[in-house]
Amino acid sequence: MLLDAAEEVFAKQGFGGTALEDIAEVAGYTRGAIYSHFGTKEELFLVVIERHLQNFLDGFADVITSFDNLHDLDVGKIAQRWRELTIAAPDAAALGLEFSLFLLRNPDARHRLAAKREETARSLAGYITDHVERLGGTLRMPADTLAHLLIAINNGITINGHIDGADLFEPFLQMVMANVVPGQADPDQPEAGNSICK
Repeated sequence: MLLDAAEEVFAKQGFGGTALEDIAEVAGYTRGAIYSHFGTKEELFLVVIERHLQNFLDGFADVITSFDNLHDLDVGKIAQRWRELTIAAPDAAALGLEFSLFLLRNPDARHRLAAKREETARSLAGYITDHVERLGGTLRMPADTLAHLLIAINNGITINGHIDGADLFEPFLQMVMANVVPGQADPDQPEAGNSICK
């Protein structure tokens, strides 16, 4: 309940505009309860963001596993799920943007969270690699580079969808899939360009 309330309030009021009292009031807790569970507002915000990202990835699980090979992969179906997870929830898009702005405006936090953000990207890269290999394909670009691109672009596509009514989910995924080709990667060959995002 506390995390649900925090996600709602952060999304609507922004990180800077949110007081712990606001979250406590929505959740029906005391401010002391928040401190005892999460410590600072920043720590609570980071837990909210981490949970939000994991829930987002989990939302694709049934769609991705419904395909058995690259030939059967339906980009339109994946795009529809992405649309369902984001376009009907402008607050979720706002939450992602708030996190980006928070890091942009707080160099100390950006430095502290660099390793955590890299861990998130690596986790997504593993998710991509596992499913591409399961479908019998290989990537034209390193999985970690693609993961960083997806993280960077997700907010822009979602937010512009809300602002301009531009549905870019499927065209973007078609562009991503242009980097997936049939055939397994050679495990003895290092991925070219792995240093791009390091």
